[in-house]
Amino acid sequence: MNELKPEVEAAEAGLDPDRLRRVDRHFARYVDDGRLPGWLVTVSRRGRLAHASWYGSRDLEAGLPVEPDTLWRIYSMTKPVTSVAAMMLWEEGRFELTDPVSSFIPSFAGVRVYTGGSDVVQVTVPATEPVRIWHLLTHTAGLTYGFHRTHPVEALYREAGFEWGWPAGTTLAAACDAYAGFPLLFQPGTDWNYSVATDVLGRVVEVVSGLSLDEFFRTRILGPLGMTSTSFHVGDADAGRLAALYTPGRDGKASRLDSLGAAARTQPSLFSGGGGLVSTAADYHRFLQLLLSSPDSPAGELGGVRLLSPRTVAYMARNHLPGGLDLETFGRPLYAESPFRGVGFGLGFAVVIDPVPGKVLCSEGELSWGGAASTAFWIDPAAELTVSFFTQLLPSRAHPIRPQLRQLVYQALTG
Repeated sequence: MNELKPEVEAAEAGLDPDRLRRVDRHFARYVDDGRLPGWLVTVSRRGRLAHASWYGSRDLEAGLPVEPDTLWRIYSMTKPVTSVAAMMLWEEGRFELTDPVSSFIPSFAGVRVYTGGSDVVQVTVPATEPVRIWHLLTHTAGLTYGFHRTHPVEALYREAGFEWGWPAGTTLAAACDAYAGFPLLFQPGTDWNYSVATDVLGRVVEVVSGLSLDEFFRTRILGPLGMTSTSFHVGDADAGRLAALYTPGRDGKASRLDSLGAAARTQPSLFSGGGGLVSTAADYHRFLQLLLSSPDSPAGELGGVRLLSPRTVAYMARNHLPGGLDLETFGRPLYAESPFRGVGFGLGFAVVIDPVPGKVLCSEGELSWGGAASTAFWIDPAAELTVSFFTQLLPSRAHPIRPQLRQLVYQALTG
């Protein structure tokens, strides 16, 4: 099991220790007034952990505190892992980013695009452009999520059992065939919409590699990186480490959500590359260091284990939205408490184009994403900085945790 111990003094890493403690004091108030059950935060510079702190409970009702080895549902923070998996296969020449998805999932050959009507009767036209691999990586495929509740097509997802999960016993192959059968929201490559695209990408990984997604993760990514506590479900031996899941109650205080939280305790029939992993802060810290270039390890390598070329990581970290546009202009920025002004999208995560329009302190070229239960991370190559935040409050837009965390971390940087 990876330990979560600072490897360098904050001051030596160019962080003011007194100012860094503002992070802890600020988010302690979230726990003290009941908005969050508990949390854990990490800050590293130049590949070395400089700050790790935690506060509150992983299970309020049982009186269990957050601990360094607490297990968290990271939901969409699974997406960058799946994107890395796909790009590892791309580096092997197994596919091109421009390949049609139908080359690997035949049901995508006949996709149609919604142009009008309702969730009862849809008017559709054939797709004029195939859904391609790069569309999946950038969420420009025209797919969606049932929980968005902003478009008639999303009602079709929900009616078929795809909202915060999938019908019992559904495999990833069957789910992808179902997604291909729903109308796309727009012609592929013409818009951005947060979606099940990364789950479809996970199925491409399975088809290309000949391995189930959990086996590919375990043998090609998690095992080599030493991420020994990361998996698609939590077994009996580790059940006590798993944080409970919460949602804001009518009084604004965290209210237990076992109806969704219990899923993490069951071996899934579908390995969700878009949101299925459970992990620890120490494990995910290792994954972030893989993507950061540091004095000890160029991007794509960690501890002598290379998963990607530095040039591939740099390519993933560029804005791949057509015309170099930001998400505010090009996309449909749903479920984000941070503005998407000045933020583009790369191959698997958001990329800051210009920090000024969003009015949130960060650096050009920063990579980030978060999970539905208010977890978050970012990688700042310019400042050689990684930050992660773990809690279990769904949905993530309930509180402005992510912009506040940026404020509090960056004001502590001195060098």
